[in-house]
Amino acid sequence: MIELRNVSKTYPNGTKGLSNINLTFEKGEFVVIVGLSGAGKSTLLRSINRLHEITEGEIRIDGKSITAAKGAELRRIRRDIGMVFQSFNLVKRSSVLRNVLAGRVGYHSGLRTLFGFPKADIHLALQALDRVNIAEKAYIRADQLSGGQQQRVAIARVLAQEAKIILADEPVASLDPLTTKQVMDDLKRINQELGITTIVNLHFIDLAREYATRIVGLRAGEVVFDGPVSEATDERFAEIYGRPIQEDELLGEKAL
Repeated sequence: MIELRNVSKTYPNGTKGLSNINLTFEKGEFVVIVGLSGAGKSTLLRSINRLHEITEGEIRIDGKSITAAKGAELRRIRRDIGMVFQSFNLVKRSSVLRNVLAGRVGYHSGLRTLFGFPKADIHLALQALDRVNIAEKAYIRADQLSGGQQQRVAIARVLAQEAKIILADEPVASLDPLTTKQVMDDLKRINQELGITTIVNLHFIDLAREYATRIVGLRAGEVVFDGPVSEATDERFAEIYGRPIQEDELLGEKAL
């Protein structure tokens, strides 16, 4: 589904964001990427859908090079990739439904969306909201929701987009432990029920172990671990982080 071949990213100031990354993500996987702040987690995720341009290498999505794609072809590839951000990226003054319908923009011309969305799109958006258990919030403004509810709207937007891949960049970093569990449960359930390939950047080690089928560890832009959860011991995490695990990197079993 996703293949990164010899991918490197160097920023204009000379900082190395990624260094010779070779990874393959199979259809339906739930992969968690871990590492210290600045390890390259966000750069990796944003390179997959070309929010960041890589310096070297190639990224292929379902057999097609997104690195080389332009124009309509790039838009078609991106349409299959949904992004969930830490900051939700909602239009706060718009209704929840309107925010979810933003996931349908890639299927229509700009002029068409000015005059509203087809009934089929509205139905799809309402189904997406129902899947994350906030259908009753469809017609209220997004800024009236809690943080956890706003993140569920962002997930519903990806579902309405009919994405084949979900990239979630620290989706629970600003949420309390209970809401964190609810949002992670939603992502995992969607992954299992719909078979959507899901790649999540996480800070908390306990969450990575709880939800991932596979963990990738980054340090200084390089892959230093790639394996099943069963192999992600405290010792391996210490190697990924370059030091012993600290208390604030665990969420704690009581919170889960």
